[in-house]
Amino acid sequence: MPADQEHAAGRTPRPTSAVEVRRSARRRRTVSAYREGDRTVVLIPARMSEAEEERWVAVMLDKLKAQEKRRRPGDAELAARAARLSEQYLGGRARPASVRWVTNQNTRWGSCTPSEGSIRLSHRLQGMPEYVIDYVLVHELAHLLEPGHGPAFWRLMEAYPRTERARGYLEGVVAGESLPYVPPARDEDREQEPALPGGESSD
Repeated sequence: MPADQEHAAGRTPRPTSAVEVRRSARRRRTVSAYREGDRTVVLIPARMSEAEEERWVAVMLDKLKAQEKRRRPGDAELAARAARLSEQYLGGRARPASVRWVTNQNTRWGSCTPSEGSIRLSHRLQGMPEYVIDYVLVHELAHLLEPGHGPAFWRLMEAYPRTERARGYLEGVVAGESLPYVPPARDEDREQEPALPGGESSD
């Protein structure tokens, strides 16, 4: 078996906190964690006690949050990013008066008010891949030029090369949030262990 694969000895689901703990017989001392859609996966040695598991889950969640916080742009950085994206994909024609994060948009990823030139992004996007945030920004910038979702709007969006990929990612997040929790089977399987990002190694 390749070195980057593990024999999963079991999984401990935590649906209330969207955390899944996966125990591995191959893992001896290391603990790692990564985001998988809207779920956090923590990989631990199979022999770890329940108390150690709880402690390490808390440690890894704090570590991930700290890493993601460092990657989250503030409002000023978001505005600069929007300006750069407008130049790159919309010929600089979309010039928002303000771009900011908001916490009151739980059913939309972003919104804009063309008459005011204001763009708002949901805080739920924070921590998502950069190309997804860029997609939502370009989407709202395009609305400053074309308020509706007609053919002219989607012609503007064709300039952004990761539109379909980003839409698929966001649709997956929405689908994951609406699915009922089903405990995973405990049958033995083999998994690729993704690297911990930055860690151990609208509509």
